[in-house]
Amino acid sequence: MLIEINKQAIDLTAADLGQQCFKPLIDFYKKGMSNATDIAPFKEHFYEQLSHGQQALFVFYTYFNHASKSLLEFYWWSAYYYAQPKSWLALKASATYFENEPLRAVFENIEQLFQHHHYPNALANFTITREDLTNNSALQATIISLHTQFEQITSLTMKKINHYIENNIQEFVKLID
Repeated sequence: MLIEINKQAIDLTAADLGQQCFKPLIDFYKKGMSNATDIAPFKEHFYEQLSHGQQALFVFYTYFNHASKSLLEFYWWSAYYYAQPKSWLALKASATYFENEPLRAVFENIEQLFQHHHYPNALANFTITREDLTNNSALQATIISLHTQFEQITSLTMKKINHYIENNIQEFVKLID
Protein backbone atom coordinates (compact mmCIF):
# COMPACT_ATOMS: atom_id res chain seq x y z
CA MET A 1 0.00 0.00 0.00
CA LEU A 2 2.09 2.86 -1.26
CA ILE A 3 0.73 6.27 -0.41
CA GLU A 4 1.34 8.94 -3.02
CA ILE A 5 3.33 11.97 -1.91
CA ASN A 6 4.25 14.95 -4.05
CA LYS A 7 8.00 15.08 -4.65
CA GLN A 8 8.10 18.67 -3.42
CA ALA A 9 6.31 17.74 -0.18
CA ILE A 10 9.01 15.38 1.08
CA ASP A 11 12.62 16.09 1.94
CA LEU A 12 14.66 12.91 1.50
CA THR A 13 17.49 14.36 3.58
CA ALA A 14 15.34 15.51 6.50
CA ALA A 15 16.09 14.30 10.01
CA ASP A 16 12.43 13.28 10.32
CA LEU A 17 12.17 11.34 7.04
CA GLY A 18 10.97 8.24 8.89
CA GLN A 19 8.21 10.20 10.61
CA GLN A 20 7.25 11.79 7.26
CA CYS A 21 6.73 8.32 5.79
CA PHE A 22 5.02 7.03 8.95
CA LYS A 23 2.47 9.86 9.24
CA PRO A 24 0.33 8.92 6.21
CA LEU A 25 0.32 5.30 7.36
CA ILE A 26 -0.82 6.07 10.89
CA ASP A 27 -3.42 8.53 9.60
CA PHE A 28 -4.83 5.85 7.28
CA TYR A 29 -4.73 3.31 10.12
CA LYS A 30 -6.53 5.58 12.59
CA LYS A 31 -9.22 6.43 10.04
CA GLY A 32 -9.73 2.75 9.29
CA MET A 33 -9.85 1.85 12.98
CA SER A 34 -12.52 4.47 13.61
CA ASN A 35 -14.67 2.97 10.83
CA ALA A 36 -13.94 -0.71 11.51
CA THR A 37 -16.71 -2.86 12.95
CA ASP A 38 -14.30 -5.72 13.67
CA ILE A 39 -10.91 -4.40 14.76
CA ALA A 40 -8.74 -7.54 14.70
CA PRO A 41 -9.34 -8.37 11.01
CA PHE A 42 -8.86 -4.71 10.08
CA LYS A 43 -5.47 -4.60 11.85
CA GLU A 44 -4.27 -7.77 10.13
CA HIS A 45 -5.52 -6.71 6.71
CA PHE A 46 -3.94 -3.26 7.09
CA TYR A 47 -0.58 -4.73 8.10
CA GLU A 48 -0.61 -7.30 5.30
CA GLN A 49 -1.12 -4.52 2.72
CA LEU A 50 2.13 -2.84 3.73
CA SER A 51 5.47 -3.52 2.09
CA HIS A 52 8.12 -5.10 4.34
CA GLY A 53 9.73 -1.70 4.75
CA GLN A 54 6.42 -0.09 5.70
CA GLN A 55 5.71 -2.90 8.17
CA ALA A 56 9.06 -2.34 9.88
CA LEU A 57 8.54 1.43 9.89
CA PHE A 58 4.96 1.19 11.15
CA VAL A 59 5.62 -1.17 14.04
CA PHE A 60 8.76 0.69 15.10
CA TYR A 61 7.15 4.13 15.14
CA THR A 62 3.92 2.98 16.79
CA TYR A 63 6.12 1.67 19.60
CA PHE A 64 8.71 4.44 19.60
CA ASN A 65 6.25 7.34 19.59
CA HIS A 66 4.83 6.07 22.89
CA ALA A 67 7.80 4.35 24.54
CA SER A 68 10.17 7.28 24.09
CA LYS A 69 8.04 9.66 26.19
CA SER A 70 9.23 8.51 29.62
CA LEU A 71 10.58 5.61 31.65
CA LEU A 72 7.06 4.53 32.65
CA GLU A 73 5.83 4.68 29.06
CA PHE A 74 8.87 2.68 27.91
CA TYR A 75 8.09 0.04 30.54
CA TRP A 76 4.35 -0.17 29.87
CA TRP A 77 4.51 -0.10 26.07
CA SER A 78 7.25 -2.74 26.09
CA ALA A 79 5.06 -4.97 28.28
CA TYR A 80 2.03 -4.25 26.08
CA TYR A 81 3.87 -5.22 22.89
CA TYR A 82 5.35 -8.28 24.60
CA ALA A 83 1.79 -9.38 25.48
CA GLN A 84 1.06 -9.47 21.74
CA PRO A 85 3.44 -12.07 20.28
CA LYS A 86 2.93 -11.01 16.63
CA SER A 87 3.57 -7.37 17.49
CA TRP A 88 6.59 -8.21 19.64
CA LEU A 89 8.14 -10.34 16.90
CA ALA A 90 7.45 -7.59 14.37
CA LEU A 91 9.07 -5.02 16.64
CA LYS A 92 12.22 -7.11 16.96
CA ALA A 93 12.15 -7.73 13.21
CA SER A 94 12.00 -3.98 12.58
CA ALA A 95 15.36 -3.55 14.33
CA THR A 96 16.79 -6.30 12.14
CA TYR A 97 15.22 -4.83 9.00
CA PHE A 98 16.90 -1.48 9.61
CA GLU A 99 20.15 -3.27 10.56
CA ASN A 100 20.18 -1.97 14.10
CA GLU A 101 21.68 -4.68 16.29
CA PRO A 102 21.96 -2.47 19.41
CA LEU A 103 18.19 -1.87 19.26
CA ARG A 104 17.54 -5.56 18.64
CA ALA A 105 19.68 -6.35 21.71
CA VAL A 106 17.59 -3.98 23.86
CA PHE A 107 14.42 -5.75 22.71
CA GLU A 108 15.98 -9.17 23.40
CA ASN A 109 16.98 -8.04 26.91
CA ILE A 110 13.47 -6.73 27.56
CA GLU A 111 12.08 -10.08 26.44
CA GLN A 112 14.41 -12.00 28.75
CA LEU A 113 13.45 -9.73 31.65
CA PHE A 114 9.73 -10.21 31.05
CA GLN A 115 10.17 -13.97 30.71
CA HIS A 116 12.12 -14.05 33.97
CA HIS A 117 9.34 -12.14 35.74
CA HIS A 118 6.60 -14.26 34.09
CA TYR A 119 4.97 -11.37 32.26
CA PRO A 120 1.91 -12.24 30.20
CA ASN A 121 2.47 -13.00 26.55
CA ALA A 122 -1.21 -12.63 25.70
CA LEU A 123 -3.52 -9.64 26.05
CA ALA A 124 -6.15 -11.81 27.72
CA ASN A 125 -3.85 -12.01 30.76
CA PHE A 126 -2.51 -8.46 30.53
CA THR A 127 -2.96 -6.60 33.80
CA ILE A 128 0.32 -4.64 33.83
CA THR A 129 0.09 -1.05 34.99
CA ARG A 130 2.68 1.70 34.85
CA GLU A 131 2.68 1.76 38.64
CA ASP A 132 3.87 -1.87 38.80
CA LEU A 133 7.35 -0.66 38.02
CA THR A 134 7.63 1.30 41.27
CA ASN A 135 6.68 -1.79 43.30
CA ASN A 136 9.65 -3.90 42.21
CA SER A 137 13.06 -2.29 42.75
CA ALA A 138 15.03 -5.01 40.94
CA LEU A 139 12.76 -4.77 37.91
CA GLN A 140 12.92 -1.00 38.06
CA ALA A 141 16.72 -0.96 38.08
CA THR A 142 16.87 -3.19 35.00
CA ILE A 143 14.20 -1.19 33.16
CA ILE A 144 16.08 2.04 33.95
CA SER A 145 19.22 0.52 32.42
CA LEU A 146 17.35 -0.69 29.31
CA HIS A 147 15.59 2.65 28.96
CA THR A 148 18.92 4.46 29.14
CA GLN A 149 20.31 2.18 26.41
CA PHE A 150 17.19 2.78 24.33
CA GLU A 151 17.56 6.55 24.67
CA GLN A 152 21.26 6.40 23.79
CA ILE A 153 20.69 4.52 20.54
CA THR A 154 17.66 6.54 19.43
CA SER A 155 19.60 9.03 17.29
CA LEU A 156 21.48 6.16 15.62
CA THR A 157 18.17 4.40 15.06
CA MET A 158 16.64 7.45 13.37
CA LYS A 159 19.72 7.90 11.19
CA LYS A 160 19.63 4.25 10.12
CA ILE A 161 15.92 4.41 9.32
CA ASN A 162 16.27 7.69 7.42
CA HIS A 163 19.29 6.43 5.48
CA TYR A 164 17.47 3.24 4.53
CA ILE A 165 14.36 5.15 3.41
CA GLU A 166 16.41 7.70 1.46
CA ASN A 167 18.05 4.85 -0.49
CA ASN A 168 14.85 2.79 -0.84
CA ILE A 169 12.08 5.40 -1.00
CA GLN A 170 10.06 3.22 -3.41
CA GLU A 171 9.40 0.77 -0.54
CA PHE A 172 7.69 3.47 1.52
CA VAL A 173 5.89 5.97 -0.69
CA LYS A 174 5.11 6.62 -4.33
CA LEU A 175 6.56 9.97 -5.34
CA ILE A 176 4.47 11.92 -7.82
CA ASP A 177 5.04 15.20 -9.68
